[in-house]
Amino acid sequence: MGRKAIVTGHSRGLGVGIVAELERRDYTVLGISRSAGEALDLSDPGAVTAWLAGDTLRDFLADAEEIVLVNNAGLLGPATLAGEQDAAATIAAVNVNVTAPILLTNAVLNQRPADVPVRVAHISSGAGRRPLEGWSVYCATKAAVDHHATTVAAEGQPGVRIAAIAPGVVDTGMQAEIRGSEGFPGRADFVALQEEGQLADASEAGAAVVDLLLADDYGTEVLTRI
Repeated sequence: MGRKAIVTGHSRGLGVGIVAELERRDYTVLGISRSAGEALDLSDPGAVTAWLAGDTLRDFLADAEEIVLVNNAGLLGPATLAGEQDAAATIAAVNVNVTAPILLTNAVLNQRPADVPVRVAHISSGAGRRPLEGWSVYCATKAAVDHHATTVAAEGQPGVRIAAIAPGVVDTGMQAEIRGSEGFPGRADFVALQEEGQLADASEAGAAVVDLLLADDYGTEVLTRI
């Protein structure tokens, strides 16, 4: 029995920092990613649905006294203007950024043992709260999980706390992808952030996410940031 955590995208970037801090606080972590831990392609809704219908998650949660779910995995998607976006990349980003977090949240709330408290964190972005030219897919997906969090919070289910956390500009693989996006109108700004040393360390940002997630007042501010 004990503290259980499920973290998607746990094997790199911000996810590594989140897992390290949860383990330091004595949580047993089930990591989910395409290539490590519980290998699962979150861009494939059929694969996610089949996995959730199996026993892995239910068995993991069976003896939990506390449960944390961190929907951290994310894809940038096409960083180009509407009208120039690749369809397959768009679909993958919507599935990873929106469909998978909603399915996982539903499954954890459904499969948790009776009366066990659950804290859910969607890792969001400032991009979900303001428009960025060339990022209509990414902005839309992050706005979607923001609104999912606010709606679940409004349901007021006993023992359920949820928030969408924007961690700031963190030094991750996604940032490298952004800097390499030649068609992205805002690319120069992100190159400057890296050159000026303004990117947050992923390990420190991960610890800050966990600090917020486990705070006594977690969930009172649903749309929050580090």
